[in-house]
This record gives sequence, structure tokens and C-alpha cells, in this order.
Amino acid sequence: MAQTINMKQMEQKLQKADRKQSGLYLFCNFTALMIISAYSALMFSPTVQTVFPEGGDSRKMMYMIFVMTLVGCVIFTIYALGLFFRHKSGQLGVLMALGASRRRLAPGLFREVFVLSGVSAVIGIIAGFPFVWIIWNGFKLILVDSSDMVLSFDFRCVVVSLIFLLLVVGFACLTAWRYLKKTNIMEVIREEHINEPVKELGRWCGPVGAFVLLLGAVMGYGAPAICHTWFHTFPPAWLNIFYAPVFVGLYMIMLHTVVHGWKSCRKNPYRNIISRSMMKFQGKQTVNNLIIVTLLIAGGCFAIFYIPMSAVSAMINYAGLSYDYFYKYRADQDVLGREEIETLGNKYGLSFKDWAECEYVTLGMGGLTEIYEDDGKHYHVEYVPMLEEEKILSEDAYYALTGQAADVERGTYMSLTDQDETSLYSNNSARELTNMVTRRQLDVEFAGFLHYDLLSDEQGCSVLNNEDYAMISEGLTDDWMGRMVRFNIDGKDSYRFADEFYDLYVDCFDESCEYPVFYDRVQKIREEEAGEVYWGDTDSMTKISYEQSDSFAFRTWWSYQPSFRVLNQNDFLRSMAVMLMMFLFIFIVCLITALVVCYTRCQTIVLNNRYIFDDLKKLGASPDFLCGEVRSQCNNVFKIPSLVGMFAMYLLFMMILYANDGRILFSEWMASLVCLAILAVIGAVVYAVYRASVTTLKRQLEI
Repeated sequence: MAQTINMKQMEQKLQKADRKQSGLYLFCNFTALMIISAYSALMFSPTVQTVFPEGGDSRKMMYMIFVMTLVGCVIFTIYALGLFFRHKSGQLGVLMALGASRRRLAPGLFREVFVLSGVSAVIGIIAGFPFVWIIWNGFKLILVDSSDMVLSFDFRCVVVSLIFLLLVVGFACLTAWRYLKKTNIMEVIREEHINEPVKELGRWCGPVGAFVLLLGAVMGYGAPAICHTWFHTFPPAWLNIFYAPVFVGLYMIMLHTVVHGWKSCRKNPYRNIISRSMMKFQGKQTVNNLIIVTLLIAGGCFAIFYIPMSAVSAMINYAGLSYDYFYKYRADQDVLGREEIETLGNKYGLSFKDWAECEYVTLGMGGLTEIYEDDGKHYHVEYVPMLEEEKILSEDAYYALTGQAADVERGTYMSLTDQDETSLYSNNSARELTNMVTRRQLDVEFAGFLHYDLLSDEQGCSVLNNEDYAMISEGLTDDWMGRMVRFNIDGKDSYRFADEFYDLYVDCFDESCEYPVFYDRVQKIREEEAGEVYWGDTDSMTKISYEQSDSFAFRTWWSYQPSFRVLNQNDFLRSMAVMLMMFLFIFIVCLITALVVCYTRCQTIVLNNRYIFDDLKKLGASPDFLCGEVRSQCNNVFKIPSLVGMFAMYLLFMMILYANDGRILFSEWMASLVCLAILAVIGAVVYAVYRASVTTLKRQLEI
């Protein structure tokens, strides 16, 4: 006896038959929301916000990659939604053909879409927090733990995820409404088999696209500098539009991949014809997917490159320091003397050599600076007397400290910088130096550079003629005078000694020295005498504390931070932990998302084209032939966007390194080689996932 089923039961049977596609949509939506939730949770965490300097390049990098990831996840979610409805349309068409009205189908369709989108999105948002916690604490457990690494959340970050959730649900409901509005039942039924071709351009579009991409990168990077230099204005945000050719070029490269491929088929035009035709059949979807993967791979590389660029440069610099220990202090501070330090060294079986000390004074130095116009956007360059603090050494003091003779003529000064002359603090525009107690001034001219790495990162350090030094420093009080000390360890150094010495050294300073290196006492005096409030007394960036002497902020910015080689080398990872962890997390997030997109795209081969492989098997195609077509399809999905993303970002990084000072330093070359090794590891991971995807597809296609 035939069983009669009603329309509701028919809907349930069709939904059950379509559960694989629903599961794929759930997985894509869940992944996108989990990634956005995790990224925003970590990005807005007080732990990260405290360490990343406001307005700094590292914070800008973090925000830029977040935008790239956000755009990629939006496009990925819309793609998954479109794929879901292309298959859902067949179900809707069957029900319409059986007499179901659109009004009858609407409640069930909207309910299913709302539940699938909403539930997967909410679970994804919630899962983002344990995802962050697991990765963060895994990093702490395996590599490093410090006072900076206490993870805390600011749950206002959920606003970003909720906006993304509303966007997902809104797009889902809008797409459902659009499909219900279609009137041609046969068109609805055959929706998933409708061709989505892209405009076929000539084989020139790939090479031209690569040129346009490179041109966009150069224009986008150079536009702010041109705006600042030529028009004397601070670059507005809209200048980022000059990066637009990057996306045009990227689209052309991926279009070439889909339409033509990168292997010449002139000798064998039928080679991989099946896989190439399948890519063209769903050209729009494929191009969009390849662009998303490229952006995510590029963003991940941009993040991971920060780690070797920071670590390798720092380690080379530490190894090249002239002395094991160097520190300075104000004359009004009761700092450990030589006997006390030697007594501490004896505790660890250490002896010292090459001990030297010298006196220095702090003066006000004039110079050129950028002055804001009334509109707050433009500026003009103006010479300002008493512009900033400058530490001054005499010729004799410089020789005692460095062992290098400095011949400085009267009425001139020589600025200290590193061997590569890349120091940011060198001032070559001063016309006078000012005694900040007596206000006596000394007219000077710039006479060139001296090179000494231990002083190159100080906020201004210069050498004067002995007679000029004695004259201008007369009458200074102890808070404007100080001493510098350096020495070596005779034999192997001890980290425990350096660590204890550092703690004792910090304890010697009182509250008057509790300020960062960019807190300028000369600028404070100048602005207060002009009736203004010095920004350093109101800005949170100038707040550091002796109680957090092991924190990244303190060790990076304290004005009297010493240079202990063994401490710097061993504590680099601990002091930079939060920053390195953030960029490592970004890399993991971007790479996982890219691989998920690639895998999802390859899965559509099974869902959309299974009947093609079945027909080929019936026509007698061998398993090797079918496997070759699967590999060819997956190869284009994984290989091209990965290569473009990796090497485009590598070239961009090299361009940035060169543009910084017109050359690439030895430490930067070494770091770039490490980045190449990282690219090789990324390539191996992508290849492993590619092989796993091919194996899975072959099993599903029963090849």
C-alpha cells in the first residue's frame, strides 16, 4: 500500500537529503565567526592594548591585518551562503512544482536559514574565547611566561562579532527572499547547474595583473610620504585608496589562473581539460575564493615576518655591543658603586675588566621641528630654541668611555649615531645649546657624526670640545648632570648576576626618574613657560612604574634602562612576549582560515561535479586520469593564491626595509633569510593540507 506524505514531511525529507550542504554552511559560518571573535577578543584585550604603543607601526599592522581578515571572512561567508542556496534552490523548485506556494514555503525557509545562521554564528562567537585562551596559554606553557602575559578580556569586543552576526543573518534572509521571488520554477530547480562564467581576457592579463599589483603596493606605500613631504600635511586615511590597484592586479592574476592556468597547453590542448572546464563553469566563485585565500595568506605572512625582523635584528645588535654592561644615571641618584658591584659579582664567581666611567651633562638643544597649523592638518618646519634634551659628553669623557678620540672644534658639536647612521635621535640642525639652570647659551654648528652603538639609541647624545663643555656646564645642578659606566665580564657571564644587578639598579632610583625616554624635560619647561600644559604630564603613554620593572613597556621605554648583554639576550622573548604572541596568533588565524577556505572550495568539487566524475567512469576513464583531474583542480586552488600571497608580501617587506633608509642592513638581510625559511615551512603546511584534501576527495568520489 502506497504511503501518503504531506508537504511538511516532504520538506523534512528534502532537508535531510541536503544535510551535507547544510553542514558545510554551518562549518563555514562557525569558522568565520570564531576567527573574528577570537581576533577581536585578543586585539581589544587590555593585555595587548597596554603593550602595543598607541599610534605605533605594530598597532597599525595589527589593525590592518584585522581589516584584511574581516573582509576575507565576509566574502567567505557570502560565498558559503551562495553555495548553500544554489543547492537549496533545487529543493525549493521541487516543492513549487508539487504545488507549494511561496507564502507556504517562506516560514520554513526563513526559520531554517535563521536557525542555521544564528546558531552557528553564536556558537562561533562563544568558541572564539576558549580558542584564544588555549593558544595563548599554550604559548605561555611551551615558550615563555612573564608579568605581561596575564590574559584579560574586554568584552566590548563582542560588539564587532555581533555586528558580523547581524550581517550574516541579514544576508541570509535577503538571499532567501531573493530566491523566493523567482518565478521560473525550472530556473529555480536547475540553479546549481547554471553556469557562472567570468569574462575571458587574453593570456596577457596574468603578467599585467602582476605589474598592476606591484604598482599598487608602491603607490599605496609611497603616497603618505609624498603627501607629508610635498604638501606639508599629515596623510589622511583616504590615501589608502592608492592601494586599490593591488586588488585589481590580484583579480587579474586569479582570473588568469581560472581561465588559462599557468601551464602552456599549446602542445597538448586537451591536457587537464576537465578540471579547467570545471573551474570556468564556476568561474565567479573560484576567482572570489582565490582572492580570499591570497589576502589571508598575505596577512598571515605580514604578521609572522614581524617576529624574525624583530628577533634577528635584536640578537645581532646584542651580539655586536661594545661592552657587556652599560648604564647611566643622574648625579642626584644614589646608584651602586664599583665596590658594591664587584662584591655582587664575587657572589657569582665573576670578575670584571675594561671598567670605565665618564661624566655627562644634559642641556637644551635647538633644532628644526614640525609645527601644526591652526587647522590641525597642515604643518610648517620651524627652528625652535630649547627644542629637546641632549646628553653632552666632552672630548675627554668620550675617549674615556669609548677609547675613540674625537677632535671637535670649538663652536661645533658632533652627534652620536650607530655604525649604519640609522639612529632616529641624531640632531644635525642645532644652532645653540642651553644650560637649563643658568640659561646661558652656546652657539654651535653641526660638524658630523661619531659612531658608538651603546649611545645610538639614546634620545640625543653629542660630543663637545673640552673648553666649550666646561663653559656651558658651569652652574648645572645634579639633576642635569650624570655618569655613564661600562665594563666587561672576565670570562663567562652569569644571567643570575645580571638579573639581580638589574633589580638592585632599578631600586636605586627615586620617583623623579620614573619616566620614559620620550618624556622631555626641556620641552616641558619650554611649554610651561609659554603658559601651555606639557602633553607628557597628561598622556597615559608616559606612565611607567618601577613596580613593573620586568614589563615590556618599562624595559623598552624607561629613560635610564641599562644595557646588560646577557639579560637582553635571555629576556628578549619574555619582554616581547605579548607583541610576538599577538602576531603569532594573527598568523595562525589567517593560515587556518585560508586552509579552511581552500578545503571548502575543493569540497564543492564533490558536491557540484560528482555527476561529471560518475559519467567519466561510465565512459571508461581510468582511476589515474580521474585522480589527475582532482589533483589539477585542487592544485590551482591551493598553489597559486599561496604563492602570490607569500611572495607578494615578501617583496613588499623588502621594499619597506629598503624605503626606510635607502638600503638594507646586514641584520635585515639575515632576517629576510629567516623569512624565506618561514615561507618554506608555510609552503610545506599548505602542501600537506592539499594532499589530505586530494585523498579525501578521491575517497568521496570512490576513485
